[in-house]
Formats: sequence, C-alpha cells, structure tokens
Amino acid sequence: MGTAGGVAFLTVLVVGFGPALQRVPITTLQLVVGVLLLLFGMRWLRKAVLRSAGIIGMHDEEAIYQREKKELEQQGAVRAKLDWVALVTTFKAVTLEGLEVVFIVIATGAIGHMLIPASIGAAAAGVVVISLGVALHKPLAKVPENTLKYAVGVLLSSFGVFWVGEGLKFPWPGDDLSLFGLAGGFLAFALLTGAWVRSESLKLAEGKEVRP
Repeated sequence: MGTAGGVAFLTVLVVGFGPALQRVPITTLQLVVGVLLLLFGMRWLRKAVLRSAGIIGMHDEEAIYQREKKELEQQGAVRAKLDWVALVTTFKAVTLEGLEVVFIVIATGAIGHMLIPASIGAAAAGVVVISLGVALHKPLAKVPENTLKYAVGVLLSSFGVFWVGEGLKFPWPGDDLSLFGLAGGFLAFALLTGAWVRSESLKLAEGKEVRP
C-alpha cells in the first residue's frame, strides 16, 4: 500500500506539471533543465569517482538491509492489522527516491514534447524494480552499484551540457550525435580523475606511514 501510494503521488506530479512545462519557451526550458541535470549528473559522478578511488566506502547492501530490517522489526513489535510503520516507510522511500526520476521524466518529456514516451519508459523501469523487490525480498547486492552511478552520472551530465548549449543556441557539431562525444568526454574525465585521486590517496597514506 505504501509503495502504491508513493507511485500514485509521483504519477500525479508528472501528469500535473509535465503539460504545464510545455508552455514555457523551449530555449528557457532547455537552459534551466540543462543546468539542473548537470548538477544531478555531477553529483552522481562525484560519488562514483570517490568510491572507485576508495575515499568513500562501497555500500554493503546486505549489512544495511539487515540493520534496517532489525530497526523496523523493533518499531513494529506490536503490530496492528494495518502496519503503519511499513506503510509510512515505503511511501517515504518511494516518494523521495522517485522525485529525481519524476524530474527527469518531466524535463525529458517537456523539452522533446514526448512526455508520454518518457513516462512509459519510467513506468517500465519502475515495474522491473518493484517486481524484483517482490520476487527477491532482499537487496540486489550483486548489482554493480558504482558502475550504475558512473553510467547515470555520465548520461545526465551529457544531456545537461547539451541542453544548456541548446538553450544558448550553441551550434553543436553533428547535432544530436554530439551527445556521444559529450558522454565519452565525461566518462574519460571521470575515470582519469578516479585514477588520479586513488594515486594521490595512496601517496598520502604511504607518506603518513613513514612519518616518525
């Protein structure tokens, strides 16, 4: 019920705000959305780079799952017919995590006047994730989390820069094909930065070890 309520709330946001954004001048929309997507993407890339360099630890999904499961069991020790702890927790989780997805759906759909295809894509992804959750009842510990963060960060950053350029009426070489160049540039920069940060952190660690 909590998951369904969160999905319904996010759907209302898409239906309510998506068509309204299509009335905004396309160049203004491209510029604003491009900046916001670039901020989203750089945040994901930053975390991916720091994790690959060992500065931020990788998530232990199994340990997190067991800890949160224990906390929820303690909160719901005395269970009523309707478990409000489970309902509120899942509604909050779906809503908070889904807001970023909703923003991307609205932005993509509004700029390309393709709100329905964007919504269908997001809905399909949501069905897959919810189905996996129902079927497995456990975290997807084997999913390469940091690889996904790299991919999402690169894609969002590339679209962000592309749309900022479109909003400023910059003539991209090759038009939409320039997205491949942007994505390749962001990926190469992120990987090189990760390697450099890892190297510097190792040098720093070695330096600390030889100090008296």
